Amino acid sequence: MNAAIGQAFPLYLGIDTGGTYTDAVLWSEAAGIVAKAKSLTTRHDLAEGIAGAVDAVLGDAAISPAAIKLVSMSTTLATNALIEGQGGRVALVMIGFAEDDLARSGLAKALGSDPVVFCPGGHDVHGDPRPLALDALAEALPDLADTVSGIAVASYFAVRNPEHETAARELIRERAGLPVTCSHELSSKLGGPRRALTTLLNARLISMIARLIDATEGFLEKRGIAAPLMMVRGDGTLVTTKFARARPIETILSGPAASLVGARYLTDLDDAVISDIGGTTTDIAVLEGGRLRLDPEGATVGGLRTMVEAVAMRTFGLGGDSEVSLQERSLTSAIVLGPRRLVPLALAAVEHGDIVRKDLQRQLLKPTTSRLDGRFALRTGVPDRFAAGLTTTEARLYAGISAIPAALDELLMSTSQVATLNRLVARGLVHIVGFTPSDAAHVLDRQANWDPAAARLGAELFARRRDGQGHRIAKDADTFSEMVLACVTRRSAEAVLETVFAEDGLDGGVSVANPLVQRAVRRRGGMARLSIVLDRPVIGLGASASLHYAGLPPLIGNDCHIAEHADVANALGAVVGQVRMSAEARVSQPEIGLFRLNSGERLDDFDTEDEAMAAAEAHVRFLAASLAERAGTDQPRIETARQIKVATIEGERSFVEAIVVATATGRPRIASA
Repeated sequence: MNAAIGQAFPLYLGIDTGGTYTDAVLWSEAAGIVAKAKSLTTRHDLAEGIAGAVDAVLGDAAISPAAIKLVSMSTTLATNALIEGQGGRVALVMIGFAEDDLARSGLAKALGSDPVVFCPGGHDVHGDPRPLALDALAEALPDLADTVSGIAVASYFAVRNPEHETAARELIRERAGLPVTCSHELSSKLGGPRRALTTLLNARLISMIARLIDATEGFLEKRGIAAPLMMVRGDGTLVTTKFARARPIETILSGPAASLVGARYLTDLDDAVISDIGGTTTDIAVLEGGRLRLDPEGATVGGLRTMVEAVAMRTFGLGGDSEVSLQERSLTSAIVLGPRRLVPLALAAVEHGDIVRKDLQRQLLKPTTSRLDGRFALRTGVPDRFAAGLTTTEARLYAGISAIPAALDELLMSTSQVATLNRLVARGLVHIVGFTPSDAAHVLDRQANWDPAAARLGAELFARRRDGQGHRIAKDADTFSEMVLACVTRRSAEAVLETVFAEDGLDGGVSVANPLVQRAVRRRGGMARLSIVLDRPVIGLGASASLHYAGLPPLIGNDCHIAEHADVANALGAVVGQVRMSAEARVSQPEIGLFRLNSGERLDDFDTEDEAMAAAEAHVRFLAASLAERAGTDQPRIETARQIKVATIEGERSFVEAIVVATATGRPRIASA
């Protein structure tokens, strides 16, 4: 491609920032993909990885930055953070809830050791208030201002009346100046604890997504790319980055959703199972009749069910950079993959080769083996302010870790420090370096972009470990690496089967664990030979899909398509999508002859059903149009739908409630010529 072609039609730049790689694609409606590139994601400074990928496609296409009229980005950073239990330390304010409510919807698990503040207040189902008292919040704010990166606020029945959340938000902004997320801003659905969970996770992700957006905007400005910047949401649609800053939780499954949109564009298949393997996760969804189904219950990531509308997808902690460990049984040892992501030994050795290889060689010379062999720790490079709130023990260990990998067998003085280190990893402050499937691929010459010598040393450390019978895990590094890659393929097949079993109404996890299914997947013989046949092919996505999915067809009983450009389907999906925003209003009848409209911060009463319904429809159309404009489209198409519930009492119709939804859809605005 040349500059003349770039001037002939608008070019779109798609960027995907994943856990391991940052991808970039130049695309146009007339010519399709005109250039693509990959660069390592640099978590300490995301702009470096973005620059590496984008500069490469600009150079390949030989175009002026002015030819780019739209930039759109997707990311797996939010998804990976929730899968790995990472994110900023935040506080949760619960208004009108009891402490027992933390046990519902996985809220206590998600909260962990982060602080929670309970305040009296909230509303009833009709939006009528209870007495509000924010004294406990006011008392906690001086300490919270210095120890958390944001605050989540959830009030009882806030979707009926958000005034108590609004009051808490104003108090927090006035006295602490911290980012605040209110539950009514994210969902209009009932279910207080799950809405609180969604709000908590949103607050936890704000600083992470802000760093990504800041890095991207800074890079685009330096390169003279003056085009609107969009971001992919978990349902595959696009929003402005300003919108995404306030609601980062909606970017969970952003990267996977973009991949699915890209897969549909690349293959034109109407019915398939799409499996996208990245560095940290494998994301699987079902394509039915050319459409991606949205999950009506909300996205589930890391075992937590949110209220975020997203593509119906299952996310597994399985990828090229998954942690390889051994499950020690009584007599045998089995390979375990993930869910945590490690920095591969081969990758760490690219920058710190002598240090990494020297420690691995030292460990190989020891007469005994250790679970800490082949493991290192180094700082992620995030600013020091993100280390606020560390305990004395955590701060002491963190001070002993630097940007240079430190071998864990020398860094950790006691087994109790392993748990301390894991907490630092969960906070996003520390990376663990260790053996991964990517290292196994380097050992076997199936991947060659990093340091194969460090990978081989790591494989030898694993191979010489012994099971409960005293036998070596593997005879040599090559054999162990083959075992690891075979395990990735088998686990990939199990993930696909778990997804399709769930689509068929079964318990996916239980079904896959069934001995008969395991016999089929593991290709074990017997008097009864079993196999499983899918009714549709698999579309394999991801840079390593051709490696890990080559052996998939006999395990699933159907083909596996690896499309051209499957390695950048996520970045492509980021630019071929649309803006779509919805608004919802509820009309109820709290008493005979009174019709109440609830929608966001609006609460109005009407004398007749017709008046209330007309006002609800006009209001949601206005809200949807406003949201769509904020999200990045100028001339949206708006459709409305009504769901009215009535009862028949003594032969007469009695209004119960109604839900009115407006949806605005349109292509994102582009830079003027």
